[in-house]
Amino acid sequence: MGVLQDKIALVTGGSRGIGRSVVLALAEQGCHVAFTYKSASAAADAVVKEVAAKGRKAMAIQSDAKSFQEAAGAVDKVVGEFKRLDVLVNNAGITKDTLLLRMSEQDWDEVIDTNLKSAFNFSKAACKQMMGQREGRIINMSSIAGVIGNAGQTNYAAAKAGMLGMTKTLAKELASRNIQVNAIAPGFVETDMTHKLTDQQKEALMAVVPMKRVAKPEEIASVVVFLASPASSYMTGQVLCVDGGLVM
Repeated sequence: MGVLQDKIALVTGGSRGIGRSVVLALAEQGCHVAFTYKSASAAADAVVKEVAAKGRKAMAIQSDAKSFQEAAGAVDKVVGEFKRLDVLVNNAGITKDTLLLRMSEQDWDEVIDTNLKSAFNFSKAACKQMMGQREGRIINMSSIAGVIGNAGQTNYAAAKAGMLGMTKTLAKELASRNIQVNAIAPGFVETDMTHKLTDQQKEALMAVVPMKRVAKPEEIASVVVFLASPASSYMTGQVLCVDGGLVM
């Protein structure tokens, strides 16, 4: 029996990358898991099958994370199906990298809305349910870019830094209702984003990572499980850097 047996979780952006690993890790620990995806229906179907193979229930919800109405609708679907919501993981995110002088207003808006506004959308919708339960966990997937900045990622770093401020503020607002809000700030992770880098870029990254490697998505997912579990019962408003030592 897992440490999250029969808990109900919702993961945004759960069809691939870190999100997919989070969905599977939560299911492995006993959660029934709903997750959102924007357009990758084949990938979403595959994740549903993987969760089912673990003996857990899964629900894939096509939803635009930027839309408050769609976020509220997704939460309503989860609560309608499972009658409660124990864990929310705000993971949905995109990148549109370039130097600020070349960055379009559209690239700024899309990244802020997808990465930051989506966390507002889902947290606002979910916390009403969690407040009624007087229990819940909200876990925000930030980034080291939000902690130390990263050239060429003004939009992404601003969104991820915003998530950290939101995490600390929500933690203060919701602590009295037994709702814990924490954030994870991954470093470089082996995903579609890092696969686009050239060998020269990867070498430059490894030069600044003390552990001399990128993380596997499963290594980030295991920290989500920790923050969702009783092992972190006295933690709220915290930011855990999972970065191979980069920020230290």
